[in-house]
Amino acid sequence: MQQFDLLIRSGRIVDGTGAPAYRADLGVRNGRIAAIGQDLGAAAQQIDADGLLVTPGFVDVHTHFDGQATWDERLWPSSQQGVTTAVIGNCGVGFAPCRPEDRDTLIALMEGVEDIPDTALHEGLPWNWESFPEYLQALAGRRYDIDIAALLPHGPLRVYAMGERAIRREQASAEDIETMQELIKQGLAAGAVGLSTSRTMAHRSKSGDFTPMYQAVSEELLELGLSLKSYPNSVFQMISDFEQVEDEFSILTRVSQDTGCASTLTVLQYPHRPQLHRELLRHIDAANAGGLRIMGQVLNRPVGVLMGFECSLNPFSSKPSYEALAQLSP
Repeated sequence: MQQFDLLIRSGRIVDGTGAPAYRADLGVRNGRIAAIGQDLGAAAQQIDADGLLVTPGFVDVHTHFDGQATWDERLWPSSQQGVTTAVIGNCGVGFAPCRPEDRDTLIALMEGVEDIPDTALHEGLPWNWESFPEYLQALAGRRYDIDIAALLPHGPLRVYAMGERAIRREQASAEDIETMQELIKQGLAAGAVGLSTSRTMAHRSKSGDFTPMYQAVSEELLELGLSLKSYPNSVFQMISDFEQVEDEFSILTRVSQDTGCASTLTVLQYPHRPQLHRELLRHIDAANAGGLRIMGQVLNRPVGVLMGFECSLNPFSSKPSYEALAQLSP
């Protein structure tokens, strides 16, 4: 009688606990790990993992599959790299909630921030939703190679609540904030795992304009962050230039303190501020020592940028003399 449905033989097991890797066999029964050891016996299917790592599935906490997830089952490249759960909706950009008249605005925002071609988004997005719960329902109706978790993005939220005033980056009124809070609660109830925002000037729409949420007053973010209070397992995600480190970081600490939720931020290093990442890590350590849950997202390699006259960026993109030529054909 075969003891296991699947036996992975002779792999180097990294179990996720922090323990050193070790060589062993791993037996799976009924979709679950049933045993780890030596000479485990027979199985209906066997995989020779000699020279390979056997690890738990990775959770990619920062992706922008918001559009791709509406038309693609594979979600490459994450699914090719051992990722079994991908979190979408980061940096305050996404495609829900969205009224039909704002679709082009959100596509231009995603193209500018993440350099995803608008042609792919225009052709691929089915737009069979308007609200964020409807967007999650549209995703739930599809099959994927990996699991998806979705943050509710601040940019579409602000445009939905404020219209053109959001695009002009006007200050949100008390009524606007109340509308956004209600939309956040609806999204969380439907399965959103948190709220995301961007406060970096590096994020711009295709036209070069700042995002609708850029430099939204901190009080707006705090009020929106407090909407997470009834969902203590949710996450508040933020990317910022941290020009005023104390003030910006206080948004994260106050949201975490008042809601019990975790906060997460992108930890960057800038040439003109080479020690910023160390300063942010010190703030994170101090906050966590005080009982909060704040985590830094640190890139394990430099960001690569593809430049060209037919791409979003080229070496002359920021030069005034190039603006007169930018709309011409190559």
